[in-house]
Amino acid sequence: MDESSILCREPFQISHSIEIESRPMKRAHSLALLFSVAASLNAQTPARAQQRPAKQNPFTVVEATIPEMQAALSQGRVTSRQIVTEYLLRIARYNRGLNAVITVNPNALNEADARDRERAHGKVRGPLHGIPIALKDNMQTMDMPTTGGALAFDGLIPPYEATLTKNLREAGAIILAKTTMTELANWVAGGPTPMVGGYNGLIGFSMNPYDPRRDPRPDTFDGRPVLLVAGSSSGVGTAANFWAANVGSETSGSILSPSNQTMLVGIKPTVGRISRHGIIPITADQDTAGPMAKSVTDAAILLGALESAAPDPDDPATQTCALPPGRDYRKFLKRYALKGARIGIPRAFYYDPVTAPGETKPRDSLNPDQKKVMDEAISVIKRNGAVIVDPADIPSIVSPDPQNNLLKWNTCSGQENAKGKDADCSVVFKYGMKRDFNKWLASLGAAAPVKSLTDLREFNLAHAKASAIKYGQSQLDISDEMDLDADRARYESDREKDVRLAGAEGIDAALKKYNLDALLFPGSTVASIAAKPGYPTVIVPFGKIPNAPAVPFPPGFDAKPAPYGVSFTGTACSEPRLIELAYSFEQATKRRVPPPSFP
Repeated sequence: MDESSILCREPFQISHSIEIESRPMKRAHSLALLFSVAASLNAQTPARAQQRPAKQNPFTVVEATIPEMQAALSQGRVTSRQIVTEYLLRIARYNRGLNAVITVNPNALNEADARDRERAHGKVRGPLHGIPIALKDNMQTMDMPTTGGALAFDGLIPPYEATLTKNLREAGAIILAKTTMTELANWVAGGPTPMVGGYNGLIGFSMNPYDPRRDPRPDTFDGRPVLLVAGSSSGVGTAANFWAANVGSETSGSILSPSNQTMLVGIKPTVGRISRHGIIPITADQDTAGPMAKSVTDAAILLGALESAAPDPDDPATQTCALPPGRDYRKFLKRYALKGARIGIPRAFYYDPVTAPGETKPRDSLNPDQKKVMDEAISVIKRNGAVIVDPADIPSIVSPDPQNNLLKWNTCSGQENAKGKDADCSVVFKYGMKRDFNKWLASLGAAAPVKSLTDLREFNLAHAKASAIKYGQSQLDISDEMDLDADRARYESDREKDVRLAGAEGIDAALKKYNLDALLFPGSTVASIAAKPGYPTVIVPFGKIPNAPAVPFPPGFDAKPAPYGVSFTGTACSEPRLIELAYSFEQATKRRVPPPSFP
C-alpha cells in the first residue's frame, strides 16, 4: 500500500496524509474512500485558512476551461495535484445525488504528481498535460475496472488498454474516473420494456444536474430522473465540474443526446477517426468515441488527443480520415467562420411535420418551444454572415418511394423485431452486436467473465434478482438469435441500404444539391441519420425548453427547463469545418450556463 500525502497550497490549504490503495479498487470501495477524504479534508480546511491570508484570484476548477487550467499551471498558481484534489472533493460532495461515477482512479494523485514533476523539469506534453479527464465505462483501462455498466463485468480488469486510453496518457491527461452509462450502451432492453437512458444494473440511475430529482409520476416511478440524461454516455460529471471533460461513445445518439441534455459541446466524429480498439462494442459499422466538454475549445483539444498519430493496426477504419497537422484542431477555432458559410435547414421532418409515403398522419417534428429556440439560432447564424438555405430538405426524407424513404426504414429493435418480424427494418445493429461483442470477449482471453453473448444472457437470467435485467434483455435476445453465416447476406443488404439512404441519398445529396458547408439540426435529432454512414456532428449548447412530457407531472411539481442545443453536421471527415462553424456560433452566443445546484 502506497501512502499519498495531500499537501495543497492555497486555495486548498490542506496538510493531511491519506492512504490510497495503488492497486485497482472495487467500485464501492473507491467511492467510499472519496467520502472519507472529503470529510477529513473539509474538517482541516477552516483551521488552516485562519493561519494565512488567502491569495488573490484563487484558482478553482468550477467552470474552468482546459486553456485556463493550463495557464494557471504554467503560472504556478495551481498544481495538477491540487486540481485533482479539488475535483475529488466535488465528487465526494455531490456524486451521491447524481450517480455520475462508476469508479474513481485510485492512482489519480500519483499520476498528478508525475505530471507535476515533468512540468517542473520543463516537459509539457501538450494542452492536456496534467488535466483530469473521465472515460465512459466501456473504454478499457488496466488500473480501473471496465464494466459497461453490466453486473456480469463488475470488477473486470481487462488485459489491455483501449488505444484512446493510451493516447490520452501519452498526451499527459490524468484518467480521473469512469463515468456511469446506460448498460452496454443501451443495447440490452428494447420493447416491450425498453431500458431508460442512464440506467445500469451496477449503480442504477444517473441524475441530470439541471434537475436532479426523480420522476414523481406513478407510471414512471422506478427511480428514473425527472429530466432524462439521454443516450448511453453521461455528461453529468462534466456538467457538474467533476473533471475537465469526458469521452463518450456513440452508435446512434449517445454523444449527441447526453450533450444536448446536459448543456455540453459534443463532437461525434467520423467513424474511424478515433480507434475503437478496446471499447465494448455494439456494432463496428457505427461505433465511435468522441469528446464531451463545456466548450468547443475543450472538445477540440480532446479530439486531437484521442486520435492516433498513425492508423491503428487494431482498427482498420482509422485509415478513413486524414489527420490535421500535429493532430491539433485548435487552428480551426475561428471566430468569424460563419461569415460566407452556406448552412442548410432540413425542414421536412426535422423542423416541420411530414407525411411518409403510405401513411395518413404526419410525423411529429418540433414543438413551439423547440421551434422558437431554432428560429433564434438561425437568426443568429444569419446575422453573423452565413447564407441560410431554407429549406434544404434531405432527398431520402421526402422521397415518395417507400422503398427509398428513410422514414420507412428503421433499426430493428426489441421483441417486435425478432426474427420473422424484421422484414422492414435494418438488422445491422442486432447482427453487428453478436459479431463484434463475441469478438471483443475473445480478445479478453482468460479475463473474460463470460465467453459469449449467449453466456451473458444466461448470466443475466440467473442474476435477475440482482437487477441484472430490470427491463429485460430483448436487444440481447434478438442479437443472439442471428446466425452470422446464414444471415450475412441480409446484413450486407441492410447495411448498404442504411448507408445509401442516410449518406449518398441523404446528407451527401443535400449538401451537394444546395452547395452547403453544413446542415443545421435541432437538438440531437440528427443522430440517427448521421450515424448510419458514420458522419460527424458537433452540437453546441444554446437554449432551454420546458420539461413538459405528454403525461404531465403532478400539480405543483415545478419541473426545471431542459437544455437544448443545435447541431452542425457534414459529410465524412468534415470535422475541421464543423468545428469552425460551431466555434463561431458558440462565440457569437455563449449560452451555456452551469447547473445552479452545484457551485
